[in-house]
Amino acid sequence: MQMDLLKTISIQKVLKTFVLIFLGTMALTVSAKLKIPFYPVPMTMQTFVVLFLGLAFGYKIGLATVSVYLLEGIIGMPVFSNSPEKGVGLIYFTGPTMGYLIGFLFAVFFTGSLDFKNNIFITFVKLIFSVSAIYLLGAFWLGTLIGWDKPILKLGVTPFLLAELFKICLLTLLAKKIIKFRRFI
Repeated sequence: MQMDLLKTISIQKVLKTFVLIFLGTMALTVSAKLKIPFYPVPMTMQTFVVLFLGLAFGYKIGLATVSVYLLEGIIGMPVFSNSPEKGVGLIYFTGPTMGYLIGFLFAVFFTGSLDFKNNIFITFVKLIFSVSAIYLLGAFWLGTLIGWDKPILKLGVTPFLLAELFKICLLTLLAKKIIKFRRFI
């Protein structure tokens, strides 16, 4: 009888994990497609959702979610920001945004594994650290792809800083409430 109960609990946990991953990939896809008018470039909520997934799901399910999302894009599903308009699959993935997309893995890991029980300033700094992984890898790949003689930071980082600051501030204020969601996972 105990074996049946353990089997049922473990099946429920696996199903719950699959549902969370599915919902997370859907949230990432929607966040990539919605463009919010912002200065100097339109803002998507993708980095917000990546950090949110780390806070809400923890690093294990967060990493699984972002990995499935990237795999969906690599196999040709139009989940990325400018797909299918600017291509799909591996060709799109290995384009100028690849470093940022790979940075999602590091950001969700850092966000999901950092302890956010501290004060609001410490939470803000930890979220800045996590999102920085996206921009560091993004700028590195962009420089490798288009050449280091180009203004890499001006092209691939500075246009997004104001929007990122807004998203980080919002997440900082919501972090404690979002983390409470982990209890239900």
